[in-house]
Amino acid sequence: GRCWLDALELALRCSSLFRLSASKQGKDGDMNCSSDSAHAGLNHLLHTSPISDQEFFHLNESALENHHHLENDAFSDKSERDNVEESENETHENSRKTNESESDQSEIHGEVSPGRKGTTYIEQIYEEFGETGESSQTETVSEENKSLMWILRPGMDLSRVVLPTFILEPRSFLNKLSDYYYHADLLSQAVLEDDPYSRMKQVLRWYLSGFYKKPKGIKKPYNPILGETFRCCWFHPQTNSHTFYIAEQVSHHPPVSAFHVSNRKDGFCITGSILARSKFYGNSLSALLDGKAKLMFLNRGEDYIITMPYAHCKGLLYGTMTMELGGKVTIDCEKTNHRAELEFKLKPFFGGSASINQISGKIKSGEEVLASLNGHWDGEVHINELKNGNTEMFWNPTSEVRRQRLKRHIVLFEEQTDFESERLWQHVTSAINKGDQHKATQEKSVLEEEQRNAARERRESGTEWKPLLFRHDATTNEWHYKYEDLRPWDPLNDIAQFEKNGILQTMERHLSTRMSNHKTACMNNQITHHKRSAKDCRRRKTSDQPSNHSQNTESSCSTPESVQELSDDDGEYLGITGLCAQCGKEMNHLKEIHSAVLSLQRAQQDIHRNLSALNKKSFHRKVSSESFLLDSRCWFLLCIFLTCQLFINYVFK
Repeated sequence: GRCWLDALELALRCSSLFRLSASKQGKDGDMNCSSDSAHAGLNHLLHTSPISDQEFFHLNESALENHHHLENDAFSDKSERDNVEESENETHENSRKTNESESDQSEIHGEVSPGRKGTTYIEQIYEEFGETGESSQTETVSEENKSLMWILRPGMDLSRVVLPTFILEPRSFLNKLSDYYYHADLLSQAVLEDDPYSRMKQVLRWYLSGFYKKPKGIKKPYNPILGETFRCCWFHPQTNSHTFYIAEQVSHHPPVSAFHVSNRKDGFCITGSILARSKFYGNSLSALLDGKAKLMFLNRGEDYIITMPYAHCKGLLYGTMTMELGGKVTIDCEKTNHRAELEFKLKPFFGGSASINQISGKIKSGEEVLASLNGHWDGEVHINELKNGNTEMFWNPTSEVRRQRLKRHIVLFEEQTDFESERLWQHVTSAINKGDQHKATQEKSVLEEEQRNAARERRESGTEWKPLLFRHDATTNEWHYKYEDLRPWDPLNDIAQFEKNGILQTMERHLSTRMSNHKTACMNNQITHHKRSAKDCRRRKTSDQPSNHSQNTESSCSTPESVQELSDDDGEYLGITGLCAQCGKEMNHLKEIHSAVLSLQRAQQDIHRNLSALNKKSFHRKVSSESFLLDSRCWFLLCIFLTCQLFINYVFK
């Protein structure tokens, strides 16, 4: 049963691979190779003689790797992509001339829409890590550099102060916010958990995974410039998906950074904004991160509201400079009524090295405490389950865990815009890495002066700054990504998620494109008909001697001028309410397919759940009545699965 389900999943994933391989063969000269032979190869794959589990898993891994290459096709070289598109168009045109019905059928089966090319991402090879423990959080500052700090006064907001470059980490704050997603695969696992308590634990484990990466010494990232953007992504080898991160500095005074994280295929999105404020207290300062992030599980409709701790640095003027995290944070899910509370504790005055970086917390369901946690945010964290009293390791960033970090991919430098973080700060970063603080200060001053000049020009011309990728909701005082897509992933229609110019898009099959074009044509026909009626109404209104009939028409068309200038929303309304018979019939078919797919997914989930239960039990020759009942239930659900599949094939035909 498992092999049969995997074969079906393999067929769905390979449905577009054969088309791509056929196109590439046509490019090499074998133009006679059509998609029919590709589908014949697929049928041969599914109807071949029985193979062993080991052989099948090797085949499945190979298919997954090929599917990964297909998803990464959005990041491939442009010239190669153009050649593939030309061969696809030629093959499609020839098949259309010979048999147009076959072309229509191939669109229904959902082949990849050509002409999609996303941003080119390259793997980031080097990643800087500070030492573990307290050593990476302390730094001895020279007296010359300490004298530069005397310009600060207690209570000052450091967001308006030009700080010396010796305390700067050579990357932007927008870049630093992405440190929380090197273990985004934990969120992919959390989506699959059936129990809300297990999901909350997995979310909390992901949250802790974003803190152990520390820079070398006490460093502060660059304050982003207004309009600055940063893009990157992580590849998930387990699910062949990508987690995309997009951030923009949407305000400078006050400094607000908005970000959006999306992996629709794995079922989660994160959006939020951070207002960074720094306060100077004499020999110490605190970097406060006001704001929150919203983690959304798309398939479950759950929102997790997350807050952040603050960073506290002491020893600026005398003593050893030390950095710690402090404050209370929460992870709250209103739908499941689960809540996690964590407290980051500052080192006490008489505390030893073991008392630094301590955290404690608890997980609650309503008012009931389910578990308590304690440990260190850069080391081991233990959890105590209060129901059974068991204590176990909850999180520990060992060397093995660090090796399992997802590989981050950054935008190719040649494709970055002038306001991309890496390109914008390249000269400052280069000078800091070379140890040339004088040059770094000069380059930083150039950027700051350009920002002041741009702000002065906008003020003189009365122009208001508008962010490129985010919009502000005045009602909730929140920033939202303009192009966010919170639809659950549809494996029958969605192929891959990609990004272009900061805009996240989903590569879909031809079926949705054709339906969209058909609906657009219906809308245009309805709008044209309505405009023609408005013109006739106006012509009758301006006649010298209107008849009774024309007077009645005039009364029924009270504002023809407004009808002539139809808005997009009005046109969409007319198109929806006046669909033609063919379009309405296809919409009904889609509704039937959608309901069948939902039943199919529920049956598949039940089968996988029962198969997992069967795998945990040891089978003996004498089958017990309980296992026999469970095995019968599995085959019954498998029959339902086959029935739904046959129904979908019938609807498509």
